[in-house]
Amino acid sequence: MDIREMMEAREQQMLSEYAAYSKNTKGRQIDEEKCDIRTDYQRDRDRILHSKAFRRLKHKTQVFISPEGDHYRTRLTHTLEVSQIGRTIARALRLNEDLTEAIALGHDLGHTPFGHAGEEVLGKIHPLGFRHNEQSLRVVDLLEGNRGLNLTYEVRDGILNHSGDGAPETLEGKIVKYSDRIAYINHDIDDAMRAGIIDAGSIPTECMEVLGTSHKQRINTMIVDIIKESTDKKDIVMSKDVKYATDKLRSFMFERVYIGSTAKVEEKKAQNIIRELYYYFLENPEQIPHYQSSVRNQEEIERLACDYIAGMTDRYAISTFVQVFVPLSWEV
Repeated sequence: MDIREMMEAREQQMLSEYAAYSKNTKGRQIDEEKCDIRTDYQRDRDRILHSKAFRRLKHKTQVFISPEGDHYRTRLTHTLEVSQIGRTIARALRLNEDLTEAIALGHDLGHTPFGHAGEEVLGKIHPLGFRHNEQSLRVVDLLEGNRGLNLTYEVRDGILNHSGDGAPETLEGKIVKYSDRIAYINHDIDDAMRAGIIDAGSIPTECMEVLGTSHKQRINTMIVDIIKESTDKKDIVMSKDVKYATDKLRSFMFERVYIGSTAKVEEKKAQNIIRELYYYFLENPEQIPHYQSSVRNQEEIERLACDYIAGMTDRYAISTFVQVFVPLSWEV
């Protein structure tokens, strides 16, 4: 019995009957030899962690585009917070931490530069639309390393269904879906306060009464509630009161921060950058790295342009825009 097999046996001894055991994975798209040391979910986590797409997250916007300050969240720090919250819940419920972590680390790999502003504009101009969860799956299936990461079915399912109406098949995937919301609601409140857009007094009183008055208290309340409500159940749920307060807090953030606030004044500029780059690459597809001259279908070119732009960091998108559209004599 090698180390991996010992770890798989330990999972079956220690984890809940509702956990996704790595030994029982539905497998990879392409069969490959097992690792002697790591379980399949550990291997997936490592592949994501070592990917270029993961490293690029450190230079992608969470909410605040080009913020003045070192403490605002980026897409990478958001991802790490989702992972930490998810692992805490998974451990308490005796579910598979490795699967939870792999899904969390990979859930936003397909996010555009400039956060949801980039996602919104690509969704409008690309004929097939654009959703970052679908693009994240495309990254791990096809784009990373030009051949994908060949991840397990359960990790891929969790990545695809972490947002939107889809429901993950595993409890670990459902944990990440909750953890994503817990993370962004609370850290975006923290960043919005830092930016002076809202203050503690503007948070709805009924939310504070249920969830707490501080960043720490709100996160703790949400996590503890999920653990209490989901213990020994084949589902991941929040209590009625905490879910209502969480949803109301999310609505508050959309009204006060995500739409129409001073945090969003630069979004139109960012969207113009993406829009202009997209149409430029449609007309000049040979400028897309790895473009093949044999690609003649317009739909394929549109897909290539979308993939290329979605993979850019904020600063690379800006520098590419400057290189393409700004005359050298105009550069500062």
